[in-house]
This record gives sequence, C-alpha cells and structure tokens, in this order.
Amino acid sequence: MKNSEPLLPFYEFITTNVTVGIHAVDLSGKTIIYNTKMKEIEGFHFDELADRSVIEMFSFRQHESTLMRVLQTGKKEINVKQTYWNKNGHEITTINDTFPLYVENKLIGAIEFARDITSLEKLVYQPLRRYGEPITFDMITAVSESMRQVIANAKKASAVKLPVLLIGESGTGKDLVAEGIHHAASTDPEAFVTLVSRHSAQSVLDKLQKHLQDDKTYTFFFERIDFLSLDIQEQLLEVLQSLPQSKYMLIGSVGSDPITLIAEKKLSKSLYYFFATMAISIPNLTDRKEDILPFVDDYFNRHQERFASNVAELSPDVQDLFLQYDWPGNLKELELLLDETVSFMTTESTVTSDLLPMHFRFKVQQQDVSNHEPEFFMFQQQNDVMPLDAYLREAESYYVQNVLNLYEGNITKAASALGMSRQNLQYRIRKIKNQ
Repeated sequence: MKNSEPLLPFYEFITTNVTVGIHAVDLSGKTIIYNTKMKEIEGFHFDELADRSVIEMFSFRQHESTLMRVLQTGKKEINVKQTYWNKNGHEITTINDTFPLYVENKLIGAIEFARDITSLEKLVYQPLRRYGEPITFDMITAVSESMRQVIANAKKASAVKLPVLLIGESGTGKDLVAEGIHHAASTDPEAFVTLVSRHSAQSVLDKLQKHLQDDKTYTFFFERIDFLSLDIQEQLLEVLQSLPQSKYMLIGSVGSDPITLIAEKKLSKSLYYFFATMAISIPNLTDRKEDILPFVDDYFNRHQERFASNVAELSPDVQDLFLQYDWPGNLKELELLLDETVSFMTTESTVTSDLLPMHFRFKVQQQDVSNHEPEFFMFQQQNDVMPLDAYLREAESYYVQNVLNLYEGNITKAASALGMSRQNLQYRIRKIKNQ
C-alpha cells in the first residue's frame, strides 16, 4: 500500500484502544488480525492463533462460528449473538458483526467485530428481588399481547402443577415467569430454588439431591438445561421421573428453539418431552417494544420508593432511542442500562440523552448507520473491499466525529473521553480533514 508507513501509529492505536474485538481470518480460518480487546475477551495471544484454525481453538462447531459461516456463505452477518468458551474454559458471549473480505471479486477471508456482553449474560435478571419482594405475575410488565399470553399460560401452569418448559433468549425474563408460577402455586417464598446449569453440571444434581432430602415442597427451576451435557440431562431426567408428581413444581428453561437444540444434540429429546407438557415461549424485547416504556416507568417507581430519588421519566428523544434500539440483551440489558444511568443522577428528574452512558449512545448510532449504510465503511462500489489503511482511516474519522458530536464540538471534553491530550486530538482532526 502506498504511503502506509506514516499511518502505522494510527493503525496500532486503533487496534490497541478500540472498544470492540477485531478478529480477521484467511480462507483456512487462520488468524490474520487479532486486536487487544479480542485478547481481553478470549484470552489468547496472536502467536497462539496464527497457525491454527478458529475451530481448533474454540469450543464450538464449525457452523456455530460466525467467522466460519461467513467464510462458507460469503455473506455478512450483523448483530449475531454467539456463546462459546475461551482459552481458560470460561463461557463468553459476544454480539458480532462479521463481513466477508473480497479482492477483485475473490473471497480472501473474513473479519469480525465483537462486542463483549458476557457480564450481561451472567447477571441474574431479578429487578424486584433486590428490594426484598417476591415476584408475582402482577409485578411483571406485560402490556404487549404476546406477554399477556405468556402470563395467561403461566397461570394455567401454576394451577395444574405439571412440568413447564420456558423458551426464550437470555434476558427475556424466564426466571421472572418461573418465580411468578411458584408464587401463584405456593405460599412459601423460600421454597423457590433456581438450579443454574451454567455452573458445574454435577453440582446441579448434587444440589437437587440435597434439597430433596429436606422433604419440603419445592419449586425447582432448572435454568438453561441445554447447557448441561446430554449424559447429565439423562441423569437429571431419571431423578425427576422418580419424584411424586403432585409434590414438586418442576420448571425448565432453554435459550432457543428446542427442536433445533435436539437436532444439534444439545438437548435430550426425552428430557424435552418431560418438561414440555406445557411449553411457554417468551418473546424477545425487540418483538414487543410496547413493553419497554411501561417497564421503564415501573423501574422508576420502584427506584423512587426504595431510594427516594427524583428520577421519574425519559425525555422524548430518549424514548425514541429506546424504541429504536434492538436490545440484543433483552430486558436484562435495559435494566442494566437504567441502573448505570440513574447511578449518576442526583437532582435530575428526567433522563436526557446527555445522561445516557456514552457506550449506549454510540451503539445506537452504530445501529442507525448500519441500517442506512449496511456495509459500514468496508465496501466501495461493486462490492470491492477497501484497503485496510483506507478502512481504518474511515473508521477513525467516523469514531472521532461521533465523539465530537456527543460533546457538541468541545475539543477538551472529547479529548478527555478519548483518553488523549487536547493537542493530540487536534492533530488527528487536522489529519482527517486533509485526507
């Protein structure tokens, strides 16, 4: 590339400091680019990946890797959630934008931009439990017709005391519905037991056996049984089938379509049939956006009661942002955002756009740009790939300009947010203008 050497410091700065993981591979799946943020997410060093395929290094099948799928199809995949295990055996979840790379209409590899949402996935979404209240059906925000149907079916399940399967992505509120079922069927708030399948698989069976020794009437909620190995699932089924049907309320949950999970050998067919006496699907937040603003109102009311705060409403432009955004983390992500926002509010009663965390404002802007410019700087006319230096220049220009917009052109505030000196930012702005 011509005159690329003067730009090397820019490349190095962007790849080191950008807040999304960047991973590029060639046609064989071998790593070409692996930036600092991706190293933080996955735990590998570039040298460990350089001579080995992505499939060799991570615990997922070939068709589950967004990078490998894009290599196979030659088609981009935007805003895809992917859960897998890193070098240290820790489960991680990312939201990925993955693009094929072409040179002269020939596929040469793929590049992925990954946003880490592992912390969101691991949070247990229980917005009311922190206030010491049992979660009942009346406390679950259900304005949309789809959620009203969920609550109606859940009430039927609590009445007949048959095994129930809750189906829905992480953060949709499966645990809220499960606890609502319990409190509709039992007067003992302490008898609701969540057994988390993300933890040691054997510990699920051990904890279950320990509770069964109490000879107490429990509601057992087996969260994400699709995370258990098939062998453990069969052992769990054997225990559950031996229990007196009328004594225990048994609720399981899965994170996606159970038929697909069975086909992918992630869910035992017999365990599915056991729980699916009543199956309740909980829709994603983006498919029931009429629940967003009522949920926010409920959140503010609880916050006022608990902390005597002034926060009471969203400004109209923030309401528009919330309704525009796709919420890949569902209600869990919305509540976390509200937690972060109100923690910085003192006397304000209205959440305005300037009070929202910068990372959220930038995500909304990215989504808006991707809706109107889906190639996100990568492709020129006729789908030719931009040279990497041109792409990074454009990405840097986009990022700097958006940060300046957030601070209404205030160089000092923008430089502080970007973690650089005022003089350094001014130099970068001059360089961008002269490109």
